[in-house]
Amino acid sequence: MATEEAVSVSRASACLCVLCGLPAAGKSTLARRIVSTAAQHGWRATVVPYDDLIPEQAFRTKVVEDGYFYSPHTEWKSHRQAVLYCIEQFLQKSEILPEAPSSSGISIATWEQCTQALMGPKGLKPPLVFLLDDNFYYPSMRYEVCQLARKYSLGFCQVYLQCDLESCISRNQSRSQPVPTEVILEMVKRLESPNPQKNSWEINSITLNSTGTVQRVMELISSALSNPLSMGEDNKEQKEADRLKCANSVVHQADQACRRLISEAMKTARENQVPPERMRSLAAQLSESKATFLHNLRKHFLNDVSFIQEEEINVEHAVKRAAEIFNDDLKEILSRIINDK
Repeated sequence: MATEEAVSVSRASACLCVLCGLPAAGKSTLARRIVSTAAQHGWRATVVPYDDLIPEQAFRTKVVEDGYFYSPHTEWKSHRQAVLYCIEQFLQKSEILPEAPSSSGISIATWEQCTQALMGPKGLKPPLVFLLDDNFYYPSMRYEVCQLARKYSLGFCQVYLQCDLESCISRNQSRSQPVPTEVILEMVKRLESPNPQKNSWEINSITLNSTGTVQRVMELISSALSNPLSMGEDNKEQKEADRLKCANSVVHQADQACRRLISEAMKTARENQVPPERMRSLAAQLSESKATFLHNLRKHFLNDVSFIQEEEINVEHAVKRAAEIFNDDLKEILSRIINDK
């Protein structure tokens, strides 16, 4: 039964709730329970399932060269951005936000169908909750959602589903379309759960285990709706955003440099007549080495390097130094392959 209190205290028109965690941690199950419970609070709720919205080929384009997910896939990133863009367009078309630009290229008929499904009776516009169901293993992925919420003064919150690795793998294997186990093993190394002590914008976050109650999530969403993000950018948050931007820039450019070095190494191996099976082994080792190296590089800039603004660090110098370090590792692997041929 809807409660007047839930609607009256909600000052935001909508809330973006991020559900993050490893594959098979229980995010989708929790999302369904939230949707069924939301109506009792007088809210409308819908799930945004990234797995269903982003096609598999977005991840497969560079599988052989870069591994399953730790690669700056332009297509993969653009799909994630498109999801947020569609949320923004929907909010605009449903008159929760200002009218969308006419050049958006989004089908008006499609948006009208979505609006009718979620808006309810004309004139009645209770809060709308978007449950973003994805791994969101890096803070930068979640921060993009926060930026959208801040842009339109929406509510923003995060729910981290904590589940042990063994359970995730077991549940995943029972799925009709399981995620490769090696992907989960790699993701657990890279997953950075919400950290309000480090990132002030993650303050409205909770951690649940697989048996966590929906009531805690409803209270979190209610708080987010009652305290929408301000249009004014907090100085500390801006510094954290600059740090993320700088780290991403360094890692992106370092990745390009590492790719070139790997290409040169493969060419050297062919010139040394390394057998095909050794070539495949070399490619796999270099790919894994690059993924680990870039992950550690990103972690170093986010956690260990003390800087505030992007201008305070020489990105070009940092990339050059990173390439030199990776090249040393690469030479060692290449030498081992050539000498063992």
